[in-house]
Amino acid sequence: MDTRHTLSVRVENKPGVLTRVTALFARRGFNIHSLAVGPTSDPEISRITLVVDAARTPLEQVTKQLNKLVNVIKVVELEPDTTVQRELLLVKVTATDANRGSVLQVADMFRGHVVDVVPGAVTIEATGSAQKIEALLASLAPYGIKEIVQSGAVAITRGARALADRARK
Repeated sequence: MDTRHTLSVRVENKPGVLTRVTALFARRGFNIHSLAVGPTSDPEISRITLVVDAARTPLEQVTKQLNKLVNVIKVVELEPDTTVQRELLLVKVTATDANRGSVLQVADMFRGHVVDVVPGAVTIEATGSAQKIEALLASLAPYGIKEIVQSGAVAITRGARALADRARK
């Protein structure tokens, strides 16, 4: 049975590292549902957050192979109950004079922020869990969604301890 897993992969900030990491998943036929890459507090280290659809056993094998890659520092599977996970959404919605108030009300209900208003459309920015983002999109769909841009998930462990505090490989 396939399930969704979130991996945090700390890597050296060097050209080609992302390609090697994602190629490992592609060669095994895993779908990468979400991918986000960004710097850490150390400019020489980047953090890749991957959400993949995979069965537990093959995922463990890929994790071991990831750890063998030269530029990979640490791979950690982030459990949903011990992490905070968020996505960013920008959505452009049809907004006429007749429905603009309703669209803005939906955005407000989901704590979204209007970042652009033009005749005929509004662009809303929202952050939250995947479920919140899906619910917002479902609520806006009847008004007419013109365009969606969505980031991959980013996740961090709960509590005071940081993943960087754990030993290298």
